[in-house]
Amino acid sequence: MSVALAGQFTTTPMTGMGGFLPLRFAPVDTDSRRSPVFEYRKTHHHQDNSGPGRERASSIWARVMRYSFQGISDTTGRADGMMPPRLRVGDKVRFVSPASTPDRERVLLAAAMLENWGLKVDLGENAFRKFAYLAGTDEERLADFNAALRDPDIRAIIATRGGKGSYRIADRLDFEAARHDPKFVVGFSDISILHFSLWKHCQLIGIHGALYGCDGGRIAEETSSSLQRLLMRSENVVISSREEEATSALTTTGTASGRLIGGNLDMIATAAGWALPDLNGAILLMEAVEMYLGQVDRHLTMLRKGGHLAGVVGIAVGQFTNFKPSSGITIIDLLRDHLGDLNVPILGGLPLGHGYSPLSVPIGSMAFLDTAARKLIIEQ
Repeated sequence: MSVALAGQFTTTPMTGMGGFLPLRFAPVDTDSRRSPVFEYRKTHHHQDNSGPGRERASSIWARVMRYSFQGISDTTGRADGMMPPRLRVGDKVRFVSPASTPDRERVLLAAAMLENWGLKVDLGENAFRKFAYLAGTDEERLADFNAALRDPDIRAIIATRGGKGSYRIADRLDFEAARHDPKFVVGFSDISILHFSLWKHCQLIGIHGALYGCDGGRIAEETSSSLQRLLMRSENVVISSREEEATSALTTTGTASGRLIGGNLDMIATAAGWALPDLNGAILLMEAVEMYLGQVDRHLTMLRKGGHLAGVVGIAVGQFTNFKPSSGITIIDLLRDHLGDLNVPILGGLPLGHGYSPLSVPIGSMAFLDTAARKLIIEQ
């Protein structure tokens, strides 16, 4: 199914709904194989995110989920994203290390979990190699990744970890192989730049996520089940904001629709000018971990002043983990200062990143952001 951006903001009241909400719902075609998502226009509404208004929004969301998209054209002119086939029991996946060397025991723990899902697991030749802070030389890491892209028996490529180094090979991936045989690439953090490059060159939809362990390496059930659903089931993804996440304080008002593009903020800035896709009409996802506030300030200043955020229609803010205040300024203060100038809806508190029980989301899929309902919904 072809879906895309509506192209402009509108402000259309719905009588009796207590605010401004998407229009033109169409009944689901139960005879088609289209996933059950809805058509919408990007809208603004000015409604508190608590109390009766929020309850109304939640009930409206239940109704919205019974509708599907009608075809609308993508104002960015980009091709529709390539959604790889879902995995089935018996499919083979491969762990590769395009960035830093992983902990062997953690990789084996994740492999055992995938095998419990009925998948076959193997490892890239250089998965545990060590070369300074990298898992082997650029050529070794690139060879493993491209071999997995080219191997028809491999149905998903899973990064063992992030760290450093994916940016060194992101422009040398075998994009033709990715176009010829689309398969999920799974990873986040440093791996974000591989998602950017694969989307920029061949519109391959990837998965921002991993079997990421918190609390001493323990992988939460919520984390593992989120990734399993994305890999093996065709259903919409609904991510609810968590009030306990610090970035929930950034939530503003309004709704937006667009392709979900983004990931780790450090990689967004690193990719700008060569690997970062055009963000015009996109909902930008960002998360980060253990950076100095000055680094975040420099990154966001460069992205804004360099025009890289021009045309972004909404911001989905994930987990900003292990940030310390500086002279009374917090990471929330800094993010609000930069993101507020974009004048687009912002939804914070999303459990995406390096924090507690992070979830997985598809990068490149169409998404709808609703600040009143405090939900990000992604079409599958």
